[in-house]
Amino acid sequence: MADVFEGFSRFEFDDGRWSRSVWRMGAGPAVIVVHEIPGLHPGVLEFAREVAAAGMSVFCPSLFGEPGRPVSRGYGAASSLQIACVRREFNLWRGGKSSPIVDWLRALARQVHAECGGKGVGAVGMCVTGGFALAMMTEPCVVAPVLSQPSLPVTAKGDLDLSAEELACAKRRFETEDLSLIALRYKTDWHVQDGRFARLKAEFGARAELIELEDADANGYRVIPPHSVLTLHLDRDRPDGAGMAAARRVVAFFRERTGA
Repeated sequence: MADVFEGFSRFEFDDGRWSRSVWRMGAGPAVIVVHEIPGLHPGVLEFAREVAAAGMSVFCPSLFGEPGRPVSRGYGAASSLQIACVRREFNLWRGGKSSPIVDWLRALARQVHAECGGKGVGAVGMCVTGGFALAMMTEPCVVAPVLSQPSLPVTAKGDLDLSAEELACAKRRFETEDLSLIALRYKTDWHVQDGRFARLKAEFGARAELIELEDADANGYRVIPPHSVLTLHLDRDRPDGAGMAAARRVVAFFRERTGA
């Protein structure tokens, strides 16, 4: 486990409501990398290392699961069940509402921006946290939201997991501050059906950069069908492939927007 976190330092961040561990690496403007199910696994940390190598301070909070534990089918199922049945910090089922834990992430963004400087903070969410980066836009220091396979709400495939007020704030900031978002998915991913990407395009127009990959762009990981764009299914053996091009585009987006 120590090898998994080699090069990272750890601290606890408490916003007065929740306390979570955060792993940090690098120097420069801040980017918050929010993990997917089942937790802060080695693939998320590998992507975070690439962000740090590009000249940014990367912050990896652990919101659920066992930090550093490799992904397995059983671990993923157990983590999903825990979130669905126990965790009140997450809004899984209803559209038009963000998860309460987003408040904690906004507070983290304020702290790391004050510490790291730059033009603002980048944020990427993945899977159940995929929409968090957009909801975080009510925090003025967040300037670069990336939604990787945004999978919430579970039962409303065309909805977004943020409130009408949060959506309006993001749209207003995009126009007045000349900002934009990136969203990524595999086209066949039933967690992120066409309606959700169509909604992003309808709400944000040209300010939504939508990256959609084919199953053939994924690597040979078969525990789950193509889903995890920046981690489990990223084909690093094909540096000229569409998957790696998407990952490089996200890192470049963070550099551009944060001023790294």
